[in-house]
Amino acid sequence: MRYEELTIEGRNAVLEAFRAGKTIDKVFVLDGCQDGPIKTITREARKYDTIINYVPKERLDQMSETGKHQGVIAYAAAYEYAEVEDILNIAKEKNEPPFILLLDNIEDPHNLGAIIRTANLCGAHGVIIPKRRAVGLTATVAKTSAGALNYTPVAKVTNLGNTIEELKEQGMWFVCADMGGELMYKLDLKGPIGLVIGSEGEGVSRLVKEKCDFVASIPMKGDIDSLNASVAAGVLAYEIVRQRMN
Repeated sequence: MRYEELTIEGRNAVLEAFRAGKTIDKVFVLDGCQDGPIKTITREARKYDTIINYVPKERLDQMSETGKHQGVIAYAAAYEYAEVEDILNIAKEKNEPPFILLLDNIEDPHNLGAIIRTANLCGAHGVIIPKRRAVGLTATVAKTSAGALNYTPVAKVTNLGNTIEELKEQGMWFVCADMGGELMYKLDLKGPIGLVIGSEGEGVSRLVKEKCDFVASIPMKGDIDSLNASVAAGVLAYEIVRQRMN
Protein backbone atom coordinates (compact mmCIF):
# COMPACT_ATOMS: atom_id res chain seq x y z
CA MET A 1 0.00 0.00 0.00
CA ARG A 2 1.11 3.56 -0.70
CA TYR A 3 0.42 6.44 1.65
CA GLU A 4 0.19 10.19 1.44
CA GLU A 5 0.40 12.40 4.54
CA LEU A 6 -2.81 14.27 5.20
CA THR A 7 -3.96 17.27 7.18
CA ILE A 8 -7.68 17.17 7.97
CA GLU A 9 -9.49 20.43 8.64
CA GLY A 10 -13.00 21.27 9.81
CA ARG A 11 -15.22 19.71 12.43
CA ASN A 12 -17.18 17.27 10.28
CA ALA A 13 -14.12 16.06 8.40
CA VAL A 14 -12.13 15.42 11.61
CA LEU A 15 -15.05 13.67 13.31
CA GLU A 16 -15.71 11.50 10.22
CA ALA A 17 -12.04 10.51 10.17
CA PHE A 18 -12.17 9.36 13.81
CA ARG A 19 -15.42 7.47 13.28
CA ALA A 20 -14.09 5.76 10.17
CA GLY A 21 -11.14 4.45 12.20
CA LYS A 22 -8.40 6.59 10.66
CA THR A 23 -5.18 6.85 12.64
CA ILE A 24 -4.97 10.44 13.90
CA ASP A 25 -1.63 11.39 15.47
CA LYS A 26 -2.47 14.87 16.74
CA VAL A 27 -5.42 17.22 16.99
CA PHE A 28 -4.96 20.99 17.21
CA VAL A 29 -7.96 22.67 18.85
CA LEU A 30 -8.72 26.38 19.25
CA ASP A 31 -7.77 27.29 22.84
CA GLY A 32 -10.82 28.04 24.97
CA CYS A 33 -13.33 26.59 22.47
CA GLN A 34 -15.75 24.38 24.41
CA ASP A 35 -18.81 23.95 22.16
CA GLY A 36 -20.53 20.63 21.45
CA PRO A 37 -18.76 19.55 18.24
CA ILE A 38 -15.32 20.38 19.68
CA LYS A 39 -16.11 18.43 22.88
CA THR A 40 -17.18 15.44 20.75
CA ILE A 41 -13.89 15.62 18.83
CA THR A 42 -11.76 15.82 21.98
CA ARG A 43 -13.72 12.90 23.48
CA GLU A 44 -13.00 10.80 20.36
CA ALA A 45 -9.35 11.89 20.50
CA ARG A 46 -9.00 10.71 24.12
CA LYS A 47 -10.68 7.41 23.25
CA TYR A 48 -7.91 6.75 20.70
CA ASP A 49 -5.06 8.21 22.78
CA THR A 50 -4.56 10.99 20.25
CA ILE A 51 -2.40 13.95 21.35
CA ILE A 52 -4.54 17.09 21.80
CA ASN A 53 -2.84 20.49 21.47
CA TYR A 54 -4.79 23.62 22.43
CA VAL A 55 -3.48 26.49 20.31
CA PRO A 56 -4.36 30.14 19.54
CA LYS A 57 -6.31 31.05 16.38
CA GLU A 58 -3.16 32.51 14.73
CA ARG A 59 -1.47 29.13 14.91
CA LEU A 60 -4.46 27.36 13.32
CA ASP A 61 -4.64 30.01 10.59
CA GLN A 62 -0.93 29.44 9.82
CA MET A 63 -1.38 25.66 9.68
CA SER A 64 -4.56 25.77 7.62
CA GLU A 65 -4.43 24.90 3.91
CA THR A 66 -8.12 25.55 3.30
CA GLY A 67 -8.71 28.65 5.45
CA LYS A 68 -11.80 26.86 6.82
CA HIS A 69 -10.50 24.99 9.85
CA GLN A 70 -13.51 25.83 12.12
CA GLY A 71 -11.21 25.71 15.14
CA VAL A 72 -9.83 22.21 14.59
CA ILE A 73 -7.06 20.65 12.49
CA ALA A 74 -5.96 17.00 12.68
CA TYR A 75 -2.79 15.35 11.46
CA ALA A 76 -3.67 11.90 10.18
CA ALA A 77 -0.96 9.27 10.02
CA ALA A 78 -1.99 8.73 6.40
CA TYR A 79 -4.74 8.28 3.90
CA GLU A 80 -4.31 4.91 2.36
CA TYR A 81 -4.43 4.59 -1.40
CA ALA A 82 -6.23 1.49 -2.56
CA GLU A 83 -4.99 -0.78 -5.31
CA VAL A 84 -7.12 -1.15 -8.46
CA GLU A 85 -7.66 -4.77 -7.42
CA ASP A 86 -9.26 -3.59 -4.14
CA ILE A 87 -11.85 -1.62 -6.13
CA LEU A 88 -12.69 -4.65 -8.31
CA ASN A 89 -13.01 -6.80 -5.18
CA ILE A 90 -15.59 -4.40 -3.71
CA ALA A 91 -17.70 -4.86 -6.88
CA LYS A 92 -17.32 -8.66 -6.56
CA GLU A 93 -18.34 -8.63 -2.90
CA LYS A 94 -21.46 -6.62 -3.78
CA ASN A 95 -22.14 -8.92 -6.73
CA GLU A 96 -22.34 -5.90 -9.06
CA PRO A 97 -20.65 -5.19 -12.39
CA PRO A 98 -17.69 -2.85 -11.69
CA PHE A 99 -18.40 0.88 -11.94
CA ILE A 100 -15.23 3.02 -11.65
CA LEU A 101 -14.51 6.73 -12.19
CA LEU A 102 -11.13 7.50 -13.79
CA LEU A 103 -9.88 11.08 -13.65
CA ASP A 104 -7.47 12.54 -16.18
CA ASN A 105 -5.77 15.93 -15.58
CA ILE A 106 -7.93 16.89 -12.56
CA GLU A 107 -5.71 19.36 -10.71
CA ASP A 108 -8.33 21.26 -8.68
CA PRO A 109 -8.73 19.69 -5.21
CA HIS A 110 -12.33 20.96 -4.97
CA ASN A 111 -13.22 19.09 -8.16
CA LEU A 112 -11.52 15.89 -6.97
CA GLY A 113 -13.27 16.05 -3.60
CA ALA A 114 -16.65 16.69 -5.20
CA ILE A 115 -16.15 13.80 -7.67
CA ILE A 116 -15.22 11.38 -4.84
CA ARG A 117 -18.39 12.49 -3.05
CA THR A 118 -20.45 11.82 -6.21
CA ALA A 119 -18.73 8.46 -6.73
CA ASN A 120 -19.74 7.41 -3.23
CA LEU A 121 -23.36 8.50 -3.62
CA CYS A 122 -23.92 7.01 -7.07
CA GLY A 123 -22.61 3.61 -5.98
CA ALA A 124 -19.34 3.62 -7.90
CA HIS A 125 -16.88 1.11 -6.46
CA GLY A 126 -13.89 3.45 -6.54
CA VAL A 127 -11.94 6.22 -8.21
CA ILE A 128 -8.64 5.98 -10.11
CA ILE A 129 -6.30 8.96 -10.44
CA PRO A 130 -2.92 9.26 -12.17
CA LYS A 131 0.30 9.99 -10.27
CA ARG A 132 1.32 12.92 -12.44
CA ARG A 133 -0.45 16.14 -13.39
CA ALA A 134 -3.22 15.48 -10.89
CA VAL A 135 -4.07 16.51 -7.37
CA GLY A 136 -3.61 13.89 -4.63
CA LEU A 137 -5.59 13.35 -1.45
CA THR A 138 -4.99 16.71 0.22
CA ALA A 139 -6.84 18.35 3.11
CA THR A 140 -9.01 20.32 0.69
CA VAL A 141 -9.96 17.13 -1.17
CA ALA A 142 -10.90 15.42 2.09
CA LYS A 143 -13.04 18.35 3.21
CA THR A 144 -14.78 18.78 -0.16
CA SER A 145 -15.56 15.05 -0.29
CA ALA A 146 -17.67 15.54 2.89
CA GLY A 147 -16.45 12.31 4.43
CA ALA A 148 -16.76 10.19 1.26
CA LEU A 149 -12.98 9.73 1.18
CA ASN A 150 -13.35 7.49 4.24
CA TYR A 151 -15.56 5.06 2.33
CA THR A 152 -14.73 5.28 -1.38
CA PRO A 153 -11.34 3.81 -2.32
CA VAL A 154 -9.02 5.92 -4.47
CA ALA A 155 -6.23 4.20 -6.39
CA LYS A 156 -3.25 6.06 -7.82
CA VAL A 157 -1.71 4.63 -10.99
CA THR A 158 1.39 5.47 -13.03
CA ASN A 159 -0.32 5.33 -16.41
CA LEU A 160 -4.08 5.75 -16.89
CA GLY A 161 -3.99 4.37 -20.45
CA ASN A 162 -2.26 1.15 -19.37
CA THR A 163 -4.72 0.75 -16.50
CA ILE A 164 -7.63 1.05 -18.95
CA GLU A 165 -6.04 -1.63 -21.17
CA GLU A 166 -5.62 -3.97 -18.19
CA LEU A 167 -9.21 -3.44 -17.06
CA LYS A 168 -10.48 -4.03 -20.60
CA GLU A 169 -8.86 -7.46 -20.46
CA GLN A 170 -11.06 -8.11 -17.42
CA GLY A 171 -14.19 -7.26 -19.41
CA MET A 172 -14.69 -3.59 -18.63
CA TRP A 173 -15.90 -0.96 -21.12
CA PHE A 174 -14.86 2.69 -21.01
CA VAL A 175 -16.71 5.90 -21.78
CA CYS A 176 -15.11 9.33 -21.70
CA ALA A 177 -16.77 12.72 -21.53
CA ASP A 178 -16.09 14.99 -24.51
CA MET A 179 -18.13 17.67 -26.26
CA GLY A 180 -17.46 16.02 -29.61
CA GLY A 181 -18.95 12.68 -28.55
CA GLU A 182 -22.31 11.03 -29.11
CA LEU A 183 -25.24 12.19 -26.98
CA MET A 184 -25.01 10.24 -23.71
CA TYR A 185 -28.69 9.17 -23.86
CA LYS A 186 -28.02 7.25 -27.08
CA LEU A 187 -25.22 5.11 -25.60
CA ASP A 188 -25.59 1.76 -23.86
CA LEU A 189 -23.71 2.35 -20.60
CA LYS A 190 -24.80 -0.76 -18.71
CA GLY A 191 -22.50 -3.55 -17.51
CA PRO A 192 -18.94 -3.24 -16.18
CA ILE A 193 -17.99 0.35 -16.96
CA GLY A 194 -15.31 2.96 -16.37
CA LEU A 195 -16.25 6.63 -16.68
CA VAL A 196 -13.31 8.84 -17.69
CA ILE A 197 -13.50 12.55 -16.82
CA GLY A 198 -10.94 15.19 -17.83
CA SER A 199 -10.27 18.71 -16.64
CA GLU A 200 -12.36 21.65 -17.85
CA GLY A 201 -9.47 23.24 -19.74
CA GLU A 202 -7.83 20.27 -21.40
CA GLY A 203 -10.45 17.56 -21.21
CA VAL A 204 -9.40 13.92 -21.50
CA SER A 205 -5.95 13.57 -23.07
CA ARG A 206 -5.78 12.16 -26.60
CA LEU A 207 -3.94 8.98 -25.60
CA VAL A 208 -6.53 8.15 -22.93
CA LYS A 209 -9.48 9.06 -25.18
CA GLU A 210 -8.20 6.70 -27.89
CA LYS A 211 -8.43 3.80 -25.45
CA CYS A 212 -12.10 4.48 -24.63
CA ASP A 213 -14.90 2.50 -26.30
CA PHE A 214 -17.39 5.38 -26.27
CA VAL A 215 -17.14 9.16 -26.24
CA ALA A 216 -20.20 10.70 -24.59
CA SER A 217 -21.41 14.29 -24.78
CA ILE A 218 -23.81 16.02 -22.40
CA PRO A 219 -26.48 18.17 -24.08
CA MET A 220 -25.72 21.87 -23.56
CA LYS A 221 -28.27 24.61 -24.19
CA GLY A 222 -26.53 27.65 -22.71
CA ASP A 223 -24.11 30.28 -23.92
CA ILE A 224 -20.90 28.95 -22.38
CA ASP A 225 -19.09 25.93 -23.69
CA SER A 226 -18.45 23.54 -20.82
CA LEU A 227 -19.60 22.24 -17.45
CA ASN A 228 -17.44 22.17 -14.35
CA ALA A 229 -15.59 18.81 -14.29
CA SER A 230 -17.28 17.59 -11.11
CA VAL A 231 -20.73 18.52 -12.43
CA ALA A 232 -20.03 16.69 -15.72
CA ALA A 233 -18.95 13.65 -13.69
CA GLY A 234 -22.20 13.81 -11.73
CA VAL A 235 -24.42 14.11 -14.82
CA LEU A 236 -22.75 11.17 -16.60
CA ALA A 237 -22.47 9.03 -13.47
CA TYR A 238 -26.19 9.34 -12.87
CA GLU A 239 -27.00 8.49 -16.49
CA ILE A 240 -25.04 5.27 -15.84
CA VAL A 241 -27.04 4.78 -12.59
CA ARG A 242 -30.32 5.30 -14.48
CA GLN A 243 -29.39 2.73 -17.11
CA ARG A 244 -28.21 0.21 -14.49
CA MET A 245 -31.48 0.58 -12.57
CA ASN A 246 -33.49 -0.18 -15.71
